[in-house]
Amino acid sequence: MKKILIITILMLSGHAGSILAQLPAVTLRTIDGSNVRTDTLRNDGKPFIIDFFATWCKPCNRELDAISEVYEDWQQETGVKLFAISIDQAQNINKVKPLVDNHGWEYDILLDPNGDLKRALGIQMIPFVLVCDGHGNIVYKHNGYTDGCESELIEKVRELIQ
Repeated sequence: MKKILIITILMLSGHAGSILAQLPAVTLRTIDGSNVRTDTLRNDGKPFIIDFFATWCKPCNRELDAISEVYEDWQQETGVKLFAISIDQAQNINKVKPLVDNHGWEYDILLDPNGDLKRALGIQMIPFVLVCDGHGNIVYKHNGYTDGCESELIEKVRELIQ
């Protein structure tokens, strides 16, 4: 009986992984001070990437630099867009724009100084990356960064546009 219950749970959990999750409705700000609701993030029906970072997080900065090197190619090939979301606290928000400018990142930058979106998604560690389909459904999650991880992201995006 225990064996059947365990198999059933495993089968159900396997199907649960294939269910697409929507982005939660959280209001963030752009660097310019405009409000953006996260449940409305879109990319004209094309996939998009959300990358959580902080100015003080060296692996985050390495990841965003690595993506930056290939971002233009990714956009031309797939039309993908990247939203980089800073989780820097309010007292450090003024460091985000200079960091972005210094690195030359061409991403849409959003600010989550209270950690509302981070908390809503249950994110414990950064860098944390989501890949969303053209309808805003989360289809892939990844945390941490090692050199070359960015190739996984573009493969997920390519799968979505086929």
